[in-house]
Amino acid sequence: MNEKKIGFIGAGNMATAIINGILVKKAQKPENIVVFDLDAEKLALMKEKGVNTESSCEGLAKKSDIIVLAVKPQNYDEVLESIKDSVTEKTVLVTIAAGISIEYVRNGLGKNVPAVRVMPNTPLLLGKGATAMCRSENISEEDFEIVYSMFALSGDVALLDESKMNAVIAVNGSSPAYIYLFAKAMTDYAVSVGIDEKTALTLVCKTFEGSAEMLRSSGDTPEKLIEKVCSKGGTTIEAMNVLKNNNVEQTIKDAMAACTARAEELGK
Repeated sequence: MNEKKIGFIGAGNMATAIINGILVKKAQKPENIVVFDLDAEKLALMKEKGVNTESSCEGLAKKSDIIVLAVKPQNYDEVLESIKDSVTEKTVLVTIAAGISIEYVRNGLGKNVPAVRVMPNTPLLLGKGATAMCRSENISEEDFEIVYSMFALSGDVALLDESKMNAVIAVNGSSPAYIYLFAKAMTDYAVSVGIDEKTALTLVCKTFEGSAEMLRSSGDTPEKLIEKVCSKGGTTIEAMNVLKNNNVEQTIKDAMAACTARAEELGK
């Protein structure tokens, strides 16, 4: 990764995951990273990593070639207003908030900045992230490669057209919560029939890991893998019949559609 000053406005979990990936892989020197957050404790933790900190968004913007906007969607207007006079049309802006488009960032700054829109997910914290990304037409290959690498260091990255970026939130950004809900239900059932919770969760997690690898490596479609587990007259088919009768598959699709609709609302 080429050396440039990379600024992070916000030092929450996602920013921390990205920064940790950069530092662990030694993709940038710590002194090339600068962070601002309203929380002094978070800034203190960043200083312990050897990165620079700033006392304001404006100060950070003046020192950064690339700025990652690691704040909630509801805070974007305030942040963009605060840095608009400190960035130039060469400053690269990276939006990682649900629903916040490249156009939204440009309008907030009043500048045609090069930008990258990113939808990461929380497994990025463990180096197992699944990130979707799109780029503006005016970003250089060098700058885009830096931004791409920031996320690729901690998982897989898929490049999409921006028209798909709200929909993909339901696929990778919010979807860990669906998995956790399924895991909770499975574990709760196990406990209810007398299986130790820790043992149950271990089995559930390993089952998820193995199932993911089967999806990735077997060459079979999800439908085919379901078929292979569901022996006629066996136990799994009984479970699947209950799930089908309760429209679980359609409920998941409806939930994903609601997720996308909310992303559309946040970007207005």
